Amino acid sequence: MMHVSFYKRGRIWLLAGWRKRAVTFKAAVYAFVGVINTTVDYSVFLAAYVALGLPLIAANALSWIISISGSYMLNSTITFAAESGRKLRWSAYFTFVAAGIAGWLANTAALLVAAEVLLFPVWLAKLAAIMASFIVNFSLSNFVVFRVRRSLPATT
Repeated sequence: MMHVSFYKRGRIWLLAGWRKRAVTFKAAVYAFVGVINTTVDYSVFLAAYVALGLPLIAANALSWIISISGSYMLNSTITFAAESGRKLRWSAYFTFVAAGIAGWLANTAALLVAAEVLLFPVWLAKLAAIMASFIVNFSLSNFVVFRVRRSLPATT
């Protein structure tokens, strides 16, 4: 039995996923891009909530608005590059924003439940909210916003 190193297995998985654009691989790349967006979202949220004294919902809305545009650009050019052709389009952006609103609603609901009902500290409630929105956002991005569109046959 041949032993394959962890590094080599990871490299094979990465290359195969990149070529096949498998959902699991896309979710991993989406999560990586999400780390960047989450850092922006979380930092702006804390600055708005702590430094500016904004209420929870206002601070959450501000952080989301700032991070959604960066998220669209990174996901269009990296995660869903094959589906988008690495082109930024207004129609896709607005669909992404609409899908993001669903994610933001899930985020805000989770934030309020965690902070106000479960009495989590705000920093922990926000992390729980980010997880809830990840599930909603990836699902909508993968199956709605950046779905593979079948081209219609040319007619003469």
